[in-house]
Amino acid sequence: MDSETSSASTHEGVLDHGLETEFETPGPGQWNLDRSHFPGGTTPIMQSVLREAMETAFSKQWVLHGIPAETMSVAFVQGFMYTRLRPLVLADRPSTKPPPTPLLKLLTRIHPEFRRRTKAAEKTLANSPAPAVIKEWHEEIRPRLVSINLDFQNVDLSLLDNEGLLKHFNSVLAHLRFSMTEHFRLHGYDLGPIGQLLVEGQKWGLKGPELLAALVGASPSTKAPLESLFKIKTFLEKDEVSPENLEDVKKSPAAFAELDSYLENRGSVLYAGYDLDTPTLRESPEVLLATILAATNPTSDANKPLEIAAQLRDRIPANKHLLFDETLHDAREAMDLRDDNGPITAEWPAGLLRLTIVEIGRRLESSGHLIDKSHIFCLTDTEITNLLSTGLGPSSKEIAEREKTRLKQKLLDPPLTLGPPESPPPLDALPAPLATTVSMVQVVINELGMDGTKETDSSEHLLGIGIGDGKITGVARVAENAEEAIQRLQPGEILVTRATSPAYNLVLTLVGGLITAEGGAMSHAAVLSRELDIPAVIGAAKAMTKIRDGDTVEIDSSKNSVTIKPNHSESN
Repeated sequence: MDSETSSASTHEGVLDHGLETEFETPGPGQWNLDRSHFPGGTTPIMQSVLREAMETAFSKQWVLHGIPAETMSVAFVQGFMYTRLRPLVLADRPSTKPPPTPLLKLLTRIHPEFRRRTKAAEKTLANSPAPAVIKEWHEEIRPRLVSINLDFQNVDLSLLDNEGLLKHFNSVLAHLRFSMTEHFRLHGYDLGPIGQLLVEGQKWGLKGPELLAALVGASPSTKAPLESLFKIKTFLEKDEVSPENLEDVKKSPAAFAELDSYLENRGSVLYAGYDLDTPTLRESPEVLLATILAATNPTSDANKPLEIAAQLRDRIPANKHLLFDETLHDAREAMDLRDDNGPITAEWPAGLLRLTIVEIGRRLESSGHLIDKSHIFCLTDTEITNLLSTGLGPSSKEIAEREKTRLKQKLLDPPLTLGPPESPPPLDALPAPLATTVSMVQVVINELGMDGTKETDSSEHLLGIGIGDGKITGVARVAENAEEAIQRLQPGEILVTRATSPAYNLVLTLVGGLITAEGGAMSHAAVLSRELDIPAVIGAAKAMTKIRDGDTVEIDSSKNSVTIKPNHSESN
């Protein structure tokens, strides 16, 4: 550990039972908390997979796209994910003050790597590689990954001996490492065009959320699961079948055939989050049945995004209309890849790994190596391999204590940043192509809600990013994950949760409104809310602590606010 790292600052996170835990800065520079995908207590295997995938993919892709940074560094502190945009030069000697602009201008024009990135940026901006990659996704990459996922899914784990199960485990883990890297590689081609639209929009005085509203309807993959669920429900009603459990769906042959197809493509997908300790649909038949019975036809007004686009177009100079049309078209083309990418490359392979780990956990519990099979989620892949193959590794008591610590981490209140602030280079000091690509990265990070900053709540309202222009008042149902939400939500209630994954569209068939503590205007929660026309406020930082389960709350999307209404008994 170098001197700068060893002298890193620390912060304290406090558990609700008073235990203090230090958050040590993981390296030089400033690190930003990102709870948009992993809310805390992240499993060791996912920490390893995610860190390797993000850093590898970005370090390779940013050279090609002309982004003047090494990569997005990832670190986990007390189970929470922190990221840092790693500079291209002097990455381990960050300064709180940027170098003088004249010096920076000279450096970026004579440094060989900056010159290489500038040429790459010029090429990317002049002739976007995204359309070819999007075409490749639909014609080659997606079918290949689906085929691999199905091959792993079709293995009956219960028939494998321990040696065979370990071989399967390591094969699925290797697949997840590859596909997760592919996940982030592809983001260069789906988030890139969207980022370019947002950057151009800023020049015209258009805000991110209103531009993103013009992308509604561009992602068929977002609605596909809901359309399938509604088909099942329609077949059941036609055959006058009222199922009390998932097995009863067989009484309607048409409904059962649709369900079988649905489960083939989505049964092993994580639906309540991104981490390995969250369940798949196959493990939650009651959840699936509830969503089928609550399913509605996910129709939307196809003209609405066209009307929004026309209104935005009218607000910009006439000589920019063609550029607006082109960038909006490219962003809409990228949206389906952006939403189809995650379930295929991340949540499905992760679900397959989870199911394998659950089977290993069951065997290790039976052999006495685990006190409870769920404790397996605090182990590394090496520890899992050693315990099942040789019985060697941490004791069951040590593992139980480790898992207890991991679950406690989920309750911590982590600092938004770690380490001293770093001053980003002034954009006007960069060559124009690099200034554009940097702006694209910055706006995407911001709109995804990954930058660690939150709008300050007022004394009367929780503030976030409003989706749509609706207003709704209803009962709040506070839930940490989709599994918990589906068990307690009544149709029309307002879901309050930390963040959502694409698979949350199962839960959103039930809700009247949505409030999240994490995320931004490009987060999956925002995308789903726009596509399903659900009033929402995204990224209301104190939502999980200020709103109590059962409170009456008002969502006013147009004002980006949530108001907690006094209960009748409290107002008297």
